[in-house]
Parts: sequence; structure tokens; C-alpha cells
Amino acid sequence: MKAAALLLAGSMALAACASDEKTGGNAAEETGGNAAEELKIGLAYDAIGRGDKSFNDSAFAGVQAAIDEHGGDFSEVTPNEDGSDRAELLAQLAEQGFNPVIAVGFAYDEVLADVAADFPDTTFAQVDGSVTLPDGSSKGDNVTGLLFSEQEGSFLAGVAAALKSETGMIGFVGGVETPLIEKFQAGYEAGAKAVKADITIDSRYISPAGDFSGFNDPVKGEQVAKAILDGGADIVYHAAGGSGSGVFKAAAAAGGRAIGVDSDQYETVGDPALQAVIMTSMLKRVDNAVKAFVDGYVEGDVPSGEDVINDLSTEGVGLSESGGFIEDIKDQIDEYKQQIIDGEIEVPTTP
Repeated sequence: MKAAALLLAGSMALAACASDEKTGGNAAEETGGNAAEELKIGLAYDAIGRGDKSFNDSAFAGVQAAIDEHGGDFSEVTPNEDGSDRAELLAQLAEQGFNPVIAVGFAYDEVLADVAADFPDTTFAQVDGSVTLPDGSSKGDNVTGLLFSEQEGSFLAGVAAALKSETGMIGFVGGVETPLIEKFQAGYEAGAKAVKADITIDSRYISPAGDFSGFNDPVKGEQVAKAILDGGADIVYHAAGGSGSGVFKAAAAAGGRAIGVDSDQYETVGDPALQAVIMTSMLKRVDNAVKAFVDGYVEGDVPSGEDVINDLSTEGVGLSESGGFIEDIKDQIDEYKQQIIDGEIEVPTTP
């Protein structure tokens, strides 16, 4: 019995030592990182939420990649139809202990500064949102802006469209007429005109500024794209979120082609008939940006209070090659890409 008691005491001592080592010996903790605690990521989507086969899905992919690498868990929320509960959703995630919290989309601009001030111990990131407000003030030292040079990737989409067009006319469908979506339009038009100065470009929007329904209305997306195609265009590029599926349907019905956005929509569209018309997609690597942000959070190296720019030089934007439709013009596209990276071409951000 005495021997057994000594053995039990020794086991308890070893267990205590093991416990101390687990909580106190983590390298990330020693270097100021956050890996000592279980990772809990809060993800607040833009309109539609997960399943848009585009912008939101790309953000989810970045979070999933981070969870796969670092462990932990996440919670996802989607705003209501008019987006009036965005602040409430961000606060809800922070109150429940999720950290970091990632807001997806520029529509969080008006509320993120207030929520970040209410939760100074929570680290926030905003996809498509600068840390600097229009009046020059900051959203907070606990906020990171994840921005993209959409105009650069769209320039390459315009190059591809101009090189592939057989009618000399192409189109653009924007979801909502905002400065962000105008960056897509501006780059696309500039790229097309760099290839063919006399090309005709019909650019239209599904909904006006302030009406975000244009990102989630495939029926109207199809109607707008059909009007462009009926007018003589044979290729249409969309930056319209969930409405893009309607653009693809219009292109398929008209025997034309389409260019997707954000994700590789040739891979995500899920319908072979639509897949066949998607010649490329302008990749906006939200997944990479989100994953890199979470990596930095885990390592204790987040550029809080700063913007991170993702462009052609960082592979933050680009063109997909799935389906092999642009394989024959890849060399020409790469030439324009390098000229942009080298600063020989400055891509406009407004039409």
C-alpha cells in the first residue's frame, strides 16, 4: 500500500508538471502570439452569406484554411435583407468571445468603427474596407483593412475579353453602382482599350448606389446581361456577386461568353451548361488575404490600424485558367501583367 501511495503521488506530480508545460511553454505565447488559447474566429458575411459561389465563399475558404492549420473553431453570421443588423452581428460575435472578428464587405464601413471602439480587446479585420474613414479618422487601432487592387485584375480581364471578342463589342455588369465596383469597370475598360482602342464597351449596373439588392438578384442580372448581348456584345464581365449566375445564364442563352469574379467560377458554378461559357474569372484572393490575417493573429503579428493591399505583385488578384479558354493568349496577358507590376501601366480606378 505504501508503494502504491508513492507511485500515485509521483504520477500526480508528473501530471502537474505536464499541465504546467502545456499552458506555459507555448512558443506563440512567449512571442506575443495568440495560439496558446483556442482560436475562435468570428466571420460576418456580406449580403447573401455563404453559398454565393463568389465573394463570401472565398472569405469562408480563408477561414477554413486557417482552422485546418491552426485548429480552433469559428462562427458565421449573415446580415438581414436590408443590412440594418450589421453592427449587432459584429457586437454579438465579440461578446461571445470570438477573436479575431472578420467583417466581409464595404457595407460594414459605417458600423465597424463604433463596434471596434466598444470592444477594444477584440481584433477586427474588414475585407474591402480601409481603416481610414472618409473624414480622415481611423476606425481604431484594433482594426486591419484588407484591400485589393481590383482594377489591376480587371484590366487583365479586359485584355482577355478584347483578344477573344469576335464582334468588337464587350460588356460589363456591375451589381451596385459604388466606387468599389467602379474600380472593376475602370480596369476592365482600360484593359480592353489597351488591346483595341476602338472596341465598344457597354457597361451597366443592376441597382443604383445605396440599393444593395443588385448583389443578390440573378433575374435582374440576367436581364441586364441579355440587353448587352442583344446589343451586339459577345463577352460580358460581371462584378455582381450572387447576381452573376444570371449573367452566365444570359451568356449561355445567347451563345456568348462570360467572365466571372472573385472565385474561380468555372469551378464553383456547379452547372456544366454555365461552366462552358465562363472563359475566365478575375480572381480576388479574399481567401489568401483572410488566411494571412489569421496567421498573423496567431503569431501575434497583425498590422492593426493599417491597410494591407493585395495586388498583382502579391498575387492578390489575377485571372483563372480553368477550362483552358485563355491558354492561347496567356503570353499576351502575362506581358500586360508584368507592365503593371513594373509600373509601366497605371490602371485607373474610376471609369
